[in-house]
Amino acid sequence: MGERILIEGNAAVAYALKQINPDVVAAYPITPATEVVQVFSEYVANGEVDTEFVAVESEHSAMSACIGASVAGGRVMTATSAQGLALMWEMLYIASALRCPIVMTVANRALSANINIHCDHSDSMGARDSGWVQLYSENTQEIYDNMIQGIRIAEHEDVRIPVMVCYDGFVLSHALEVIETNTDEQVQQFIGEFHREDSLLDVDNPKTFGPLDLQDFYFEHKRQQAEVYEHIQPVVEQVGKEYGELSGRSYGPYELYRMDDAEVALVALGSTAGTIKDVVDELREQGRKVGLVKLRMFRPFPAADLVDILGGLKAVGVMDRSTSLGGFGAQLWTEIRSALYGKSEVPVLDYIYGLGGREIQLAEIVNIFDDVERAARDGKVEDAQLIKYVGVRE
Repeated sequence: MGERILIEGNAAVAYALKQINPDVVAAYPITPATEVVQVFSEYVANGEVDTEFVAVESEHSAMSACIGASVAGGRVMTATSAQGLALMWEMLYIASALRCPIVMTVANRALSANINIHCDHSDSMGARDSGWVQLYSENTQEIYDNMIQGIRIAEHEDVRIPVMVCYDGFVLSHALEVIETNTDEQVQQFIGEFHREDSLLDVDNPKTFGPLDLQDFYFEHKRQQAEVYEHIQPVVEQVGKEYGELSGRSYGPYELYRMDDAEVALVALGSTAGTIKDVVDELREQGRKVGLVKLRMFRPFPAADLVDILGGLKAVGVMDRSTSLGGFGAQLWTEIRSALYGKSEVPVLDYIYGLGGREIQLAEIVNIFDDVERAARDGKVEDAQLIKYVGVRE
């Protein structure tokens, strides 16, 4: 095994990058992900990796360079956040459509305006339909572990789809935590070598990438791409199991916390899940049958599993650290409610919280559980009471 080290979330990303030693990293630094590029560039300058580091003029250029390197057959990674991710929008869709197994970390941050550099999930949620696998991290250990698993998932022959490893900006990116690492040799053995069979540089077998694709075939190609996502969850599960055999830390698409006999539960992404666990423990001591479903994999969405897990409860509360302006409810809530439609009558309530980095208090999570339990007793919730903002001044 490796060693236990005290490290920031961003530095943990850079450390995992060093151990992976990708062929190309093209990146443009942005708060709160700046340290990822800064620290990794020192590894490059010191000759500790063989990576070709490409310093570009924008995040759009960063993803463009990553796509070019990927179709040329390289193992490629990058990092960004917020406005940087938004500037990549066009290229995100191209990366997934061209089946580029790029791994990118996203230090989740609010989108402007007004200018805000702190955490919410509006950036990665805005990219939810771009075709990338999305993995969310509760703590720094999971950031590190998700990075290494992300490479295996993206490059698996049944996947070949880019992966976002998301983690809460400042909450995790700049927080010091002790993590358990793997050795360089273990990481290299786990990820293996990568060979892209349809490399652009294979001059003996010329190929075309991204050609004009109008009414005649575009629809078929998109339907073909959609079929890939049906194969991703089993790969995520298998890679998580194998990583557990390596490190002692197994992973799946989600984590169930004290759900065995739960009557109500919250569903959450990211670092807030750790806070909810403390509240669940406190309420369990009071005899209340509450639990947590921590969703690690948001894309592809594990709908069937969540129906089985949530459908038999008395009520569900969904914690959304994002909002869908003009929509009916935020992103995670609408996904869960849609999955349950026609399969369960369980009330599902949406709690929008933490926008722009606002902290959520333990007492507020207790209040949310109180509210969900009321819904469980009543058995029905009026539309006007389905969506609530937590911790916002009226």
